[in-house]
Amino acid sequence: MARLEPHIAWRYLFSKKGHNAINIVSGISAGAIAVVTAAMICVLSVMNGFGVLVEEMFSEFDPVLLVVPTEGQTLRTDTLPIASLYAREDIEAISMQLEQTALVRYKDHQMPARVMGVDSLFTRTANMDTIITDGYFSVWDGAFERAVLGRGLASQIGINAHFTGALHLYAPERTGRINLLRPDQSLRHEHAFIAGTFAVNQVEYDDQLMLVSLPMAQRLFDYDEYSATALRIQPKGQKKSEIANIKAQIAKALGPGYKVLNRYEQQEDFFRILRIEKLLTVLLLIFILLIASFNIIGSLSMIIIDKRESIRILSHLGADEHTIRRIFLLEGWLISALGTLAGLLLGVLVCLGQQQFGWLKLGDGTDYVISAYPVHVQTPDIILVGGIVLLLGLAAAWYPTRKLKVES
Repeated sequence: MARLEPHIAWRYLFSKKGHNAINIVSGISAGAIAVVTAAMICVLSVMNGFGVLVEEMFSEFDPVLLVVPTEGQTLRTDTLPIASLYAREDIEAISMQLEQTALVRYKDHQMPARVMGVDSLFTRTANMDTIITDGYFSVWDGAFERAVLGRGLASQIGINAHFTGALHLYAPERTGRINLLRPDQSLRHEHAFIAGTFAVNQVEYDDQLMLVSLPMAQRLFDYDEYSATALRIQPKGQKKSEIANIKAQIAKALGPGYKVLNRYEQQEDFFRILRIEKLLTVLLLIFILLIASFNIIGSLSMIIIDKRESIRILSHLGADEHTIRRIFLLEGWLISALGTLAGLLLGVLVCLGQQQFGWLKLGDGTDYVISAYPVHVQTPDIILVGGIVLLLGLAAAWYPTRKLKVES
């Protein structure tokens, strides 16, 4: 009898019912499951697409690995075992950075900005050529200090790459007492000429960041140290597993005073928010799916009523109450499974179509980095969605069968 249970459940699912409405309700149940399942795949894939898009944007600027101090703001040059990094064959380039906040002024416009001093190897750890929007990248031309600004920051200050006036930078004295009568004398001052603007299409970069030469930043902020060390890995070690292995080795070599961050960890806040949004979206869609699952309860209850005569026949043939319950439990789960399979297929096809044709646009397509919603289908999401839907479908099918009574 155990082997016959799936066969009987399958026959009951597609056999002619006593009332045509039962077939309609069963179809609606499977359709509702399919629509919600497809929606879950599409929404999760769009969120994955935005994540991949932003990751690619960050990767143009952020180094593969970044060494920062565990405590404090700077890396002490006398304790940083930099020789151990230069000795590694898997590291292609090492760039020193110093980042602090300063006041930037151009004529009558002024605002605070994150000023990052970079050395001559910075362009080997960041792909600046791909994100320069105006002018060119240069922080020292051999005669004058140069600066490269985020596009939003340049716009707020009222300057572009073709302006010839000097940018003035001010930072408070790090040591010594402040002159309350002449507070301006307690400020360090540097100036630079704009060389270009860049855009990563992220506010924290485009609206806040300014790149200058490392010596200028060290003079401005009165530091001999660095705030971070950027590392570029050899091309043969660019796989995620290889980067993770190199990261672990470097962290062990440097010791507990330093943290080695990959690109995800450098943007930890953003990716944490993205994961939370994805989780909340899944929970919301599960709630909608739960509501859709009530259709299975209704259709299965109607099928049980319609098959009362068949239930009596099975009982006379020797099927016990537990066996009959399993038959209808399987039938309810099959309704859910058919809807799940159809929904997964529909969701994947819609996502592939969006990738290929860009049906759903972002506004008019002119004010955004991309013209259409990005999608990225991930196998774990398909497995997760399929598992959740089938589990809820099984729970919905169990409810009407738990009190099924066989009448003799």
